Amino acid sequence: MYQMKVWIVLLLVAPLVVLSGCGEETSSDKSDNEVKSQTLSEVTTIDELPSFLSEGLSPEEKAELREQILPGTTEDGPTPGEKFQVMLEEARAGDPVAQNSLGVMYYTGEAVSKTVTGQVLDNDPELAAGWFYRSAEQGYADAQFNLGLMYANGEGVAQDMNQAVELFKKAAEQGHVDAQNNLGALYFMGEGVVRDEDKAIEWFEKAAAQGNEEAKVNLEAIRAAQSQ
Repeated sequence: MYQMKVWIVLLLVAPLVVLSGCGEETSSDKSDNEVKSQTLSEVTTIDELPSFLSEGLSPEEKAELREQILPGTTEDGPTPGEKFQVMLEEARAGDPVAQNSLGVMYYTGEAVSKTVTGQVLDNDPELAAGWFYRSAEQGYADAQFNLGLMYANGEGVAQDMNQAVELFKKAAEQGHVDAQNNLGALYFMGEGVVRDEDKAIEWFEKAAAQGNEEAKVNLEAIRAAQSQ
């Protein structure tokens, strides 16, 4: 049988750092209140390096670390720190686009976070999942797709293919092309849902109609197998 893979990469789209593609209540051991509490307690980036990061570093080392944490700083326009603060304020005010974008920043490590003991994290999938969850609750398709990916991969939340299917379905029904392809793959493989080749084809066709190359390849493979 032809094996398909779920699209597991978080896709980034301008402006800022916006996922192209994650609600139901999570099945992790966090309650809704715990998730929301976590999303409001992160350490945020600022235009100057925090003392706990820069202590003991030479000027050259500080400059290198600053570029890693706040890349692309220019004299014209807002700095990355200023952009982040605006996004954070919008996310806290309930903007689903900003919440999704903030989730991407914590997933990729562009935004700084640390543990309760002060350990700086390269990235924070749990915090990312919390922001995706808040955005997905409002019906934002990109966040539903992203949270679906995290459930599929077991990143930031316990792996749960049933939840992944539900989230992909919500995004796919809004026309999210990568969610449509993923949903087709899961129906074809019977992951998180009863295997149904007809439904797999249906979702692949929807994605292919929007130009998704993976869906086109999947359709061709299914039709080739059916003709044998």
